[in-house]
Amino acid sequence: MNAIATSTVTRSRAVEQVVSGVATSDGAGVKLTRVLTQPLQRRLDPFLMLDAFGSDRPDDYIAGFPDHPHRGFETITYMLAGRMRHRDSAGHEGLLEAGGVQWMTAGRGVIHSEIPQQQEGLMEGFQLWLNLPARDKLCAPWYRDFAAGDLPRFTTGMGVEAIVIAGESHGVAGAVSREATAPLYLDVHLPAGARFEQPLPVFHNAFVYVYRGEARIGERTVPAGRMAILANDAGSDGVVLEAAGDTRALLIAGQPLGERIVQYGPFVMNSEQEIYQAIGDYREGRLAS
Repeated sequence: MNAIATSTVTRSRAVEQVVSGVATSDGAGVKLTRVLTQPLQRRLDPFLMLDAFGSDRPDDYIAGFPDHPHRGFETITYMLAGRMRHRDSAGHEGLLEAGGVQWMTAGRGVIHSEIPQQQEGLMEGFQLWLNLPARDKLCAPWYRDFAAGDLPRFTTGMGVEAIVIAGESHGVAGAVSREATAPLYLDVHLPAGARFEQPLPVFHNAFVYVYRGEARIGERTVPAGRMAILANDAGSDGVVLEAAGDTRALLIAGQPLGERIVQYGPFVMNSEQEIYQAIGDYREGRLAS
C-alpha cells in the first residue's frame, strides 16, 4: 500500500553513541562493514549483527557466500542493488533482487548459500541477524522472499517515504511480525528539510543506520555510514529524524529477550553446551535434518 500517514512524538530519544563499524570480509571473501558487532549484542538485544555491503567492484562480492550453517536465530537480507540467489537444505530457493527482502529463520538448523547473480555492476544491501527466544531456538526452519513491490510503504505529509519491512509504523503493518522480539525495521527516505517521527516503546532497544546523506537526532548529526544507538530514556516516547539534505536511513528497534547470548560463528544459543551440540550436529550431518 502507499498511503499518506502521520504520527507524533512528544519527546525524542537522544543519541547515546555513534558507531563507525568495522571493515571485514565474510563468506568467500565478500567485503563488508560490520556495523553491529558482537560486543554490542547485549546492548542492542534482540539484534545480533548488522552488516552493510556495497561495491561496484566484482572482486569485492562475486564469490558470494557458499554453503554455510546457521542455528538459533533469523537472518534478514535487504538488497538495495544487485541480485543474489538463495538455496538451502530445507529445500527453499529464491532470487533476491533490488529492493527486495529475504527473511530466513534458521531455527534448529539450516545450511544455505547466497551467490551473486551478476558479473558486474553495483551490489549493495544489508544483513541483519535477529535472535530467537530460547523456546524457539530449535523450531523448524522458515523462509520467505519479498519482492520490492510486496513490501508495505507509506508517505508522510512532508514527503517522507518509509518502507515497512517488519513491525508497524503510522498504522501500516510490515511484511513480517514476530511476537517475542516485536521487531521494527524501516527504510526511511527523507527529502531535504523533512522530519520523520516514529513512536517507540520505551523499553525497546533501537538504533538508526544512515546510509545516504545525514540525519539529525536531537542534538547530534549522524553522517552516512554511521549507526546511532538510541538512549533508553524513560521520558521519551519515540524518535525524530530530521534531514537538511536528501537522506536515507534504517530505523530498527525491538523488544529485548533478556536471555543469555552464546555465539560461536554461525550458531547463537543460550549455553556453551548448546553450542557444542550444534557443532557436533553439523559435523555429523544432523544439523539440517
